[in-house]
Amino acid sequence: MHLNVLVLPGDGIGPEVTREAVRVLQHVAQKWRHQVTLTEGLLGGIAIHQTGTPFPEETARLASKADATLMGAVGLPEFDNAPPEKRPEKGLLGIRKALGVYANLRPVRAYASQLDSSPLKNHLVEGTDMIIVRELTGGIYYGTPRGIFEDGAETRAVNTMTYTRSEIERVSRMAFHLARARRKKVTSVDKSNVLENSQLWRRVVIEVAREFPDVALDHILVDNCAMQLILNPRRFDIVLTENMFGDILSDEGAVLAGSIGMLPSASIGDRRPSGAWVGLYEPVHGSAPDIAGQNKANPLGAIGSVGALLEYSFGLKEEAAAVDAAIEAVLRSGKVTADLRPSGVPATTGQVGDAVCAAI
Repeated sequence: MHLNVLVLPGDGIGPEVTREAVRVLQHVAQKWRHQVTLTEGLLGGIAIHQTGTPFPEETARLASKADATLMGAVGLPEFDNAPPEKRPEKGLLGIRKALGVYANLRPVRAYASQLDSSPLKNHLVEGTDMIIVRELTGGIYYGTPRGIFEDGAETRAVNTMTYTRSEIERVSRMAFHLARARRKKVTSVDKSNVLENSQLWRRVVIEVAREFPDVALDHILVDNCAMQLILNPRRFDIVLTENMFGDILSDEGAVLAGSIGMLPSASIGDRRPSGAWVGLYEPVHGSAPDIAGQNKANPLGAIGSVGALLEYSFGLKEEAAAVDAAIEAVLRSGKVTADLRPSGVPATTGQVGDAVCAAI
């Protein structure tokens, strides 16, 4: 197969972890005799420095032509006080919108070899295996009106949470389809005791659930979900949630995995004529500028995102499973970065990449 992939290393540790992810992708392609075409583009802070905008038109053009996009991380402290349209994160929102990706899949798995890396007790974390399905294109991040307004002596800030029936339907169907291939359970997260937005969310999810009679559905309020993720994470299989709730809860999931550097993600849109999903793949972690350039960053989230890229955008399930198995083997070997190794000599970013390639 020909794999046409756009690579957006981004800021901070993004280039380092993306480099190892690309090496793994190339290793897989060589082993299974696929052809890889890699194109590199600008996104985030580096794009602002070089072009004046976090999401250049050239990057949008490259993304529209690629079969899949692999991203590192965006964000730099120097832009913390910049207006929203001049922040690196605006580039991430921009490419999600340009690609039309609407469901963010964030697997959270507690590997047996890494239970001690979590600050939670082993008996709470052991056996955790879920996917958080976060809606990406609606909600408070995109709703209008929005802004900061001066009204005489008073200053007022406004953000609007808004969803349409069709937005809720399509991400719900994605969650139920995923559940059918797993433990056949969807937990929908909302705040329907307070928010009309969540009341519509719950109503539509219930309607979609009727199309999937073999999948169990339950509902949980977002504050209780945040608590249950810590107290009883094994109860969850597919967690379906709107945009902001999912942003928060999926980062909480890093506590279960032992490090936020462990978590991959896939942002999925509609199917192409070939049957492959439009996809944007990235580790969940941020740009971590404090350790950038030091060869310390954990690349496993980025490498796991390559596994997702192979599975969802190209349908290469065997190759994706090989990447996941290699990650697990490396974790068992103890050749991990400092975030997963509180004592002893940690591995470097490059050494972890070497180990994954060797394990495939």
